[in-house]
Amino acid sequence: MGGPRRVANDPLRKQRILDATLTVIAQHGVHGTTHRRIAGEAGVPLGSLTYHFGSLGDIIEQAFARMAESMSERYHAALTAAADQPAACTAVTDLICGDEYATPRELVLLHEMYAYANHNHTVAESLRQWLRRSRTSLSRHFSERACRAIDALIEGWPMHQAWECEPLDRNLVHTTITAVADRLR
Repeated sequence: MGGPRRVANDPLRKQRILDATLTVIAQHGVHGTTHRRIAGEAGVPLGSLTYHFGSLGDIIEQAFARMAESMSERYHAALTAAADQPAACTAVTDLICGDEYATPRELVLLHEMYAYANHNHTVAESLRQWLRRSRTSLSRHFSERACRAIDALIEGWPMHQAWECEPLDRNLVHTTITAVADRLR
């Protein structure tokens, strides 16, 4: 009756696979993401991927959804902590100019997510939900029109920074956010 004792499945394995998927996408792009690379990065047998997910597309969709949710939570926390609109303008400036909202790795992943969403309805819907959550967080301090404009700046300015390879002018960012908030009341 001896022999090896069977150990219960790792309850965090699915999350490790999703985290590994994001690492692989950041390193190789969606186009270079494979089951083998994900399994290797996660340190799990290849069969674990097909056990937990229906397809490679399903893994990628869930990984991007997980990332969007995590980033939304940080975004929401920053805006919830702001006591008033001037503090919210500062919080938005911090999101745009700092690594709190999107690290360099996350910016790479965002570019991949946006491109993938052009061809994947599930990821496109995740992005739409993310936009709604972002605007809901912003609406604590800003008008609906200001929320749309500020959210576009939050998404766009870090992209420009990534491609220009220059730090953002924090004063310009803060002045712009404040002007948008004041003008679009």
